[in-house]
Amino acid sequence: MAKPRKQKNDEQKAESSGVVVLHQKLCVSVDMEKRRIFGYTELKTIVPEDGHMSFNADNMIITNISVDGEPVDFTHFPHYQVIEEDSIPSVSCPSSAADVACSVYISSLDKEMVPNLHISYGGSGKINQQQEKDNGENSAQDSISQQLNCYNGHSEDKNVKLVRIDYWIDRAETGIHFADNMLLTDSQIRRVHCWFPCLDNISQRTLFDLEFTVDATLVAVSSGDLLHQVLSKDDPPRKTFVYKLITPVSAKWITLVVAPFEILPDNHSNIISHICLSQDFKKLQNTVGFLHNVLSHYEDYLSTSFPFGSYKQIFIPPELTISSWSFGASLCIFGSDILFDDSVIDQTIDTRIKLAHALSRQWFGVYITADEPTDEWLLDGLAGFLTDTYIKRFLGNNEARYRRYKANLAVCKADVSGATALSSSAASSELYGTQQIGLYGKIRSWKSIAVLQMLEKQIGPESFRKILQIIVKPNDSTRSMRKVSTKEFRHLANKVGNLERPFLKEFFPRWVESCGCPILRMGLSYNKRRNMIELAVIRGCTAKPASSFAGSQDDENRESDIGWPGMMSVRVHELDGVYDHPVLPMAGEMCQLIEIQCHAKLAAKRFQKPKKGSKPDGSDDNADGTSTQDIRSGIESPLLWVRVDPEMEYLAETQFYQPVQMWINQLEKDKDVIAQSHAISMLKILPQISFAVVNALNSFLNDSKAFWRVRIEAAYALAHTTSSETDLAGLLHLIKFYKRRRFDADIGLPRPNNFHDVPEYFVLEAIPHAVALVRASDKKSPREAIEFVLQLLKYNDNSGNPYSDVYWLSALVKSIGEVEFGQQGILLLPSLLKRIDQLLQFDRLMPSYNGILTVSCIRTLVQIALKMPNSSTIGRIYELIQPYRNVEKSSWKVRIEASRALLDLKYHSDGIDAVLTLFINFLEGETSLRGEVKLAVHVMHICQVEFESETEKQVQLSTSIALLRLLTSRKAFNNIFLRHYLFCILQILAGRSPTIHGVPRVQLPATVSAETGSQQVTRPVHLKLKIPRPQEPVSDNGKAPEVLPPAETNKEGDTISNFLPPAETNKEGDTISNCSEKRVNVIKIRVRQLSSSSKVDEIDHHMDYSRACTNDVELGPCSSVSVDAPARATDPLNVSNQNNLEADSAHDRGSRMTASIGSAKIASMDELGKDLQCTADSRLAGLSKAQLSPTDFKVDETVDEIATLQEHPMHRLGVEATVSLDNEQPRENKKYKDKEKKRKRDDKDKKDDPEYLEKKRLKKERKRMEKELAKMQKDGDKVSELKISPRNTESSSPFIDAKKAEQNVETHVVASKDNKSETTKGTFPTKLRIKIKSRNTDN
Repeated sequence: MAKPRKQKNDEQKAESSGVVVLHQKLCVSVDMEKRRIFGYTELKTIVPEDGHMSFNADNMIITNISVDGEPVDFTHFPHYQVIEEDSIPSVSCPSSAADVACSVYISSLDKEMVPNLHISYGGSGKINQQQEKDNGENSAQDSISQQLNCYNGHSEDKNVKLVRIDYWIDRAETGIHFADNMLLTDSQIRRVHCWFPCLDNISQRTLFDLEFTVDATLVAVSSGDLLHQVLSKDDPPRKTFVYKLITPVSAKWITLVVAPFEILPDNHSNIISHICLSQDFKKLQNTVGFLHNVLSHYEDYLSTSFPFGSYKQIFIPPELTISSWSFGASLCIFGSDILFDDSVIDQTIDTRIKLAHALSRQWFGVYITADEPTDEWLLDGLAGFLTDTYIKRFLGNNEARYRRYKANLAVCKADVSGATALSSSAASSELYGTQQIGLYGKIRSWKSIAVLQMLEKQIGPESFRKILQIIVKPNDSTRSMRKVSTKEFRHLANKVGNLERPFLKEFFPRWVESCGCPILRMGLSYNKRRNMIELAVIRGCTAKPASSFAGSQDDENRESDIGWPGMMSVRVHELDGVYDHPVLPMAGEMCQLIEIQCHAKLAAKRFQKPKKGSKPDGSDDNADGTSTQDIRSGIESPLLWVRVDPEMEYLAETQFYQPVQMWINQLEKDKDVIAQSHAISMLKILPQISFAVVNALNSFLNDSKAFWRVRIEAAYALAHTTSSETDLAGLLHLIKFYKRRRFDADIGLPRPNNFHDVPEYFVLEAIPHAVALVRASDKKSPREAIEFVLQLLKYNDNSGNPYSDVYWLSALVKSIGEVEFGQQGILLLPSLLKRIDQLLQFDRLMPSYNGILTVSCIRTLVQIALKMPNSSTIGRIYELIQPYRNVEKSSWKVRIEASRALLDLKYHSDGIDAVLTLFINFLEGETSLRGEVKLAVHVMHICQVEFESETEKQVQLSTSIALLRLLTSRKAFNNIFLRHYLFCILQILAGRSPTIHGVPRVQLPATVSAETGSQQVTRPVHLKLKIPRPQEPVSDNGKAPEVLPPAETNKEGDTISNFLPPAETNKEGDTISNCSEKRVNVIKIRVRQLSSSSKVDEIDHHMDYSRACTNDVELGPCSSVSVDAPARATDPLNVSNQNNLEADSAHDRGSRMTASIGSAKIASMDELGKDLQCTADSRLAGLSKAQLSPTDFKVDETVDEIATLQEHPMHRLGVEATVSLDNEQPRENKKYKDKEKKRKRDDKDKKDDPEYLEKKRLKKERKRMEKELAKMQKDGDKVSELKISPRNTESSSPFIDAKKAEQNVETHVVASKDNKSETTKGTFPTKLRIKIKSRNTDN
């Protein structure tokens, strides 16, 4: 239902595009005492022929409007209107409250897109002679106007008028805020017109002259270059700051901050200025000294100068900002909490990356804008890509690769629905800019960077750099608008990057215009006789195919499903070298077997066992550095380890399984941080941990040359692998590692802190937390671990250390919260609480940096309270934390953390309804916009946890109504982030996704699905079946399930309609997948007549094969995935939602049957992981024929979704299937002859192609195995089958009347094999196709 709304937006665009603003002058006078703003603005505009002009102006009182000095009539209406309680629709449940929230929220967003200041000017056709005279005298201004006309896409027009608007603001609540002798604007979406009238449209770029008059003791900082300051003769004196912006920008980038600032000019660059309040000036000097290096690096990389005449960094108290940072033209506003002095270590890296990213946004975001909302992903990606070049040069290649690797993993986990499609109108322009808020915004930004980095790998670093230089430095008139589009970038990739058009035609639709990332599950086997690696690969997608691509696919080519362009590289580390093999196709068949030739010679690496009693001499000991275990593994294969996509050329989730020793070799010998991190993550999840794994992790932890972030991962892996089977070896290694570096060996106590070695400081800081994560056999923390943490807290000594230990102590306190207290550990709890109390008292007297120590103590106390069995503990902790919400005594961060802690305690004691009530009370007293946002985000996470836990506590109706009132309140209008999160909370409470993506604009009955409706139009016969789940046992009486009439289906849909999303969401399920919904496979069976005559043995064969598809309990394992996995007769059938399983069955002549089965069981991640674990000596030739069942080739499984994107899973009691029967016209012989000729011609052309011959051989082998498997299952298996009685063949009509079909066709399930002959009498062999789709269910 997005088309009507899209048409409305087009009308709005047409209405606002009639006015073109060439130049705007803004004069504002600020009264800090009365908190008022008086001002006027002059807009040099091209007036349309009808004389009607529309602008945006809100939250202000307009006193007068004139055009060329003549007063004109105008109409002004505010966007926000108070909604009476009676006007809110009735709410009866969380689902109806979510529906009302959708209606209210989307209508508000629609309304804000419309200009609300309308001016009618009757003399638009007259040419003002005085204006022509003035324009002639100001030739310089004319040239700028002509240039601006070219920017906005308009030619020079004589009908240019000067519109003056006088206004004043009494209560500055939206877009601009007063606070403690300070005035600032925020960069919220569509809120700049709340403090001065303008044309608030991103496509309108204008030159600005700005004048701000404030008290003489204050400083006004705004966009543009400061021309001069004028001191008035008033009493008290006032000062006017005059700025000029010579680069055309959109009105949304105009920013103003007024406060008693202190300014620090940059010592190395005359265009950079750093501004903050006096109390933060010393931290400012220590923090920003590196920024000139970032600017010079960007200018050198882009081969152009900074696009503006100056750049200003402004740091204000964090509670006054709407987000951590907000940028405008030539300036950026940050919270002062990111500033640090020379004693703080932990904040350095994050602050530098944040400041560097803000500077990159000046090029891509302010100076270069998006041509359409669907092109905004390109600006995010280019800004992030430019930031990564700074990280790589100044913070190291390891830091850059590690961050990108972790970001790619997060994208693969979250890219499961259409909301993360980058250049899709449904995920960008139709979301009104809300796609940039919250987790979805981060995921989209990370995905944009990853896509551009993939293109850089294909194009090359230098060619990609030239593309960026062309974008930021236009050399011709075609790019004078300084806009970038996806189409233009694609053209540059072809022209400059020399990428072929066919590749780009596949790349951009798959990665940019659709959602989903590839999932590759691989297992290897070494063929010793052929000296080859056999790599079994299963390719999947994080999103289901319906949400990845719109439109239907050809049923004949379902096995070769649409994939991704390109070939992925496999890097093989052998005994005699490293070899790259680009042999892994990203498209084609879902299941593939790839053979890779090895280069090493086994004879040269043969190991000779020494005789008994003999000792090797010294020369033998030092001859080879390879360990004995590595040499023994070399006897079986020349492989040391194997890596897939080592250079991160693809944004893909790879699940690779190789022997344990190969993972150890990869960890110890590969110097790439990604390889090391991947090896640690795989060793961490092994089902059985050996001492070799523990020793390898310990050796890597002790390697001071390794990257410190990966060493921290090794420490946590040691804690995770600690168990009674290894005699708590991991815990002993962690404690020993720490004591060797930090303890005095003579007295056995910690030495005074010394943090000069920064990488070692980060590693040692993580050790106590890792120790606290160790669990014994009883799932409790060992006493040794608790005593170790207590000893570090007790004897911490920072005397003589020039660096602060606030983060060090904070890590120790957080480790206490991770401890699980057993019978022995509970005795140490009083001592731990005593240390926490001492730290709280110390931090109250001498506040730590940003109150970090108090925040950690509050969070730890909450964790301890929630672990205690006594419920009275929660009440005591609640009373202890409540005073920290005092605004006067606590800092902003401490107050917000205390509020979040109270919400957590309230949730565990009283439930979700009490949390929502307390949250509403907190919002009423919260004065900071950023605090409101943080509380809303925290409550949204609590609601997600509530629905994951499936508790019975319900939300009261009054609470839902209170949230709706808050959504429509003035507070929500002033804070768009708070309004969005309130909408998300209401959606989560109804069991829906926290986004407006896929939200229907028109409600439809929830009982009719999109696919069922389409089938009812095109096919005349429908039989409703209730097909039991294959894993359910057969009833004792042996009766077949009854056929459900359509009325019962509708009735069942009505009973669950209140808990399901609206039907429009299901309708869009074919193209859009909600990220939080579990996907259940739907099997469509299409039966088609075979051209050959029927035979009894063929019928028996087809029937057995069909039964093998309908009853998954009796099938063997998917051995084509696991190269050496043993056969298990009890394994369930693994079915894929992306592939088709073809099978034959016997039905009536010319019949076609389509059945939807929603209860197919999907293999779990653990089961598939076990199947893919292969040893180095296994080979495909040793497999039995039963293990190579072609039915099991089509395997896929759903992946775990990020917790913040999950919804409450709902369970459905029954599964319905719609069966449609109709005739199929016989095919003509000519068609088959042409097809046969084409096939023979292709075979003749490809007879010399080894790849084609190999595929043909595998296809023949698979068909032969299908026949043998069917014969084996023919005699022993008892499965259920579909029995359809013969219909009347005398009918000459190709279609059957629906009523006749209901009388003559009886569909039921037969559990006995003896009834098979009755079914096959009088029928002809037919071809049955199983079409697997994924349908959103509440299971």
